[in-house]
Amino acid sequence: MNITENIKYIGVNDKTIDLFEGQYEVPNGVSYNSYMIVDQKIAVMDTVDVRKTEEWLDNVEIALCGRVPDYLVVSHMEPDHSASLKAFMQKYPSATIVGNEKTFNIAERFFGDIFKNKHVVKDGDELVLGAHTLKFVFAPMVHWPEVMFSYELSEKVLFSADAFGKFGALDCDEDWTCEARRYYFNIVGKYGATVQSVLKKAAALDIKIVCPLHGPVLSENLDYYIGKYNVWSSYLPEDKGVTVAYASIYGNTKTAAEKLAVELENKGVKVSLFDLARCDLAEAVEDAFRYDKLVLASITYDGGIMPVMEDFINHLKIKNYQNRTVAFMENGSWAPMSGKLMRASFEAMKNITFAESVVTVKSAVEAQAEQQITALATELSK
Repeated sequence: MNITENIKYIGVNDKTIDLFEGQYEVPNGVSYNSYMIVDQKIAVMDTVDVRKTEEWLDNVEIALCGRVPDYLVVSHMEPDHSASLKAFMQKYPSATIVGNEKTFNIAERFFGDIFKNKHVVKDGDELVLGAHTLKFVFAPMVHWPEVMFSYELSEKVLFSADAFGKFGALDCDEDWTCEARRYYFNIVGKYGATVQSVLKKAAALDIKIVCPLHGPVLSENLDYYIGKYNVWSSYLPEDKGVTVAYASIYGNTKTAAEKLAVELENKGVKVSLFDLARCDLAEAVEDAFRYDKLVLASITYDGGIMPVMEDFINHLKIKNYQNRTVAFMENGSWAPMSGKLMRASFEAMKNITFAESVVTVKSAVEAQAEQQITALATELSK
């Protein structure tokens, strides 16, 4: 597949994978993207996961049309993009591996001291291939320390490493935004400040095409995609709405959460409801960041919070959750404590506004709890 006349797509789809990074569900698989720039000299842009090494090497050979690659540019050392490095070097021993100092520090931890033909670049350095020139734009901690983008000057193409990536194989027909959002917040989300820094660098470039390491090549309406990344990395709510996440054992806390959801929807509020024991946790994290309000409903369990709720809150904390309104619903047959404990977790987060209304259920939902649910729905709908 040609991106332009001289830039070819040589990546692969993986539909055999069940969990990305060993934890994120990918029902539609994932793509490992790799590209080739064909000029007086040939540059291959990144490799692929070891699961697809042979298929990728076949794609490389076909795209070369009998030639030999001069360079392999490594923009990210995470194994889903670098695991085929050694196989590539064995097949094309004359090729020079291009990376920065941190690239090779990490690469040697994976493969040992095997990099004899290497070209170490610094931020802003350029590599001339002929009519095409690559300019290297360092993007540390988006989301590993060695990450760098490559900007091709003549065709104005940004090879963006994991930035602007998404879950899903390329032959899967699905909306970019949803799976790109889930990908961003669960994988890159912690590093909003560094993403903001890289976006400022990118703003100085005239970009016509974005080639990420996962997901489709982006060549239209780039302001939309860049705008999404700007909102996400600023930790600002993307939409108005309420994410309601609950942890229930015998169904009473679930009933309270569902009652709240119905009352909010009756008031015209967008609601995203999650049973944390059964949902894809990554989707719950995604929507917690998407909407401007969050409600957590948990039983009191061994004097603490239900473990799945504790896990969810920990995920939000790790990803730097902030700038939201948060409310609590607690349940406890003799000593409800979960509300107080959940709130304590959020008090350490930035710019969190707490709802005044708190719902307390003592075993089953009764009249007083229903009144509290109505009060909370009213407050959140304003």
